[in-house]
Amino acid sequence: MSTIPSQMTAIEIKEFGGPENLVPTIRPVPEPALGEVLIKVAAAGVNRPDVLQRMGGYAPPPGASDIPGLEVAGEVVAVGDGVTRFKVGDTLCALVAGGGYAEYCVAPEAQCLAVPNGYDMVKAAAVPETYFTVWTNVFDRGRLTGGESFLVHGGASGIGTTAIQLAKSFGARVFATASTDEKCREIEALGAERGINYKSEDYVEVVKELTGGEGVNLILDMVGGSYIQRNISALAVEGRLVYIAFLGGPKADVNFAPVMLKRLTITGSTLRPQSIEAKAAIGKSLEEKVWPLLNAGTVKPIIDSVFPLDQANKAHERIDDSGHIGKIVLEV
Repeated sequence: MSTIPSQMTAIEIKEFGGPENLVPTIRPVPEPALGEVLIKVAAAGVNRPDVLQRMGGYAPPPGASDIPGLEVAGEVVAVGDGVTRFKVGDTLCALVAGGGYAEYCVAPEAQCLAVPNGYDMVKAAAVPETYFTVWTNVFDRGRLTGGESFLVHGGASGIGTTAIQLAKSFGARVFATASTDEKCREIEALGAERGINYKSEDYVEVVKELTGGEGVNLILDMVGGSYIQRNISALAVEGRLVYIAFLGGPKADVNFAPVMLKRLTITGSTLRPQSIEAKAAIGKSLEEKVWPLLNAGTVKPIIDSVFPLDQANKAHERIDDSGHIGKIVLEV
């Protein structure tokens, strides 16, 4: 412990609002508790929940750090009691409930995973949040199987680029929406059968046409609002609709008759407040089902841009303008 400093640079939210409120500060280096490791952070992923927290709409769960950042990669420099899988000197990536935008971060050992083959720390930091989220919502809750059809909104986002690749790898037909023709071509290159420009096309009509009028089996949505009724219309009989965010608002005037007539399932989840045990179970599934694909290069995180830690505000400007394709990462 003698080589670990007592203080570190971290990014705090000065007050709720725009990216300019993300400012460097000095904080005590956290100490690993029972079952935790202390990571010297090399890189941290930037995600939409960080933006929501910055704006005052997504408070950390009880006991979590107020420092934003839900995924990191780096080197283990200390371990708490009860840690058995990882040791000082190991490199890993980890899902955390907060604290990622910092030089040091603690993580439950159960939420830590080996760095995929050949990955640098930037690529490794771009994996946990999106892969945990996509796996639990598309494959656990959404029950996507090979041969089914799948529509993901926000196909050029970190979630979207991950969902497209994984769904394709497991044998699904994949469609995705995006805001520009350029993004549509990019997501088609990742494995989407059809990118749909939601500004110039009606995604309901497009997926109905592509599925012979039936609709898709599963939709992953983070928009909500006006999309809720349209998603119901775009689903096939016995279809499933999974929500992970409501960027367009959580409320809508909805006709639920088609839900009954088509025997639809509407569900959703948030990852951050779930228990360590629940996240550990997701991590175990990822190790078994997805890590072989990452190690083989069959799927990979798509990196849009990398910013130094002290330019977290610039990283948030990038995610706010929605011009990115894939993940934004902070490098420490």
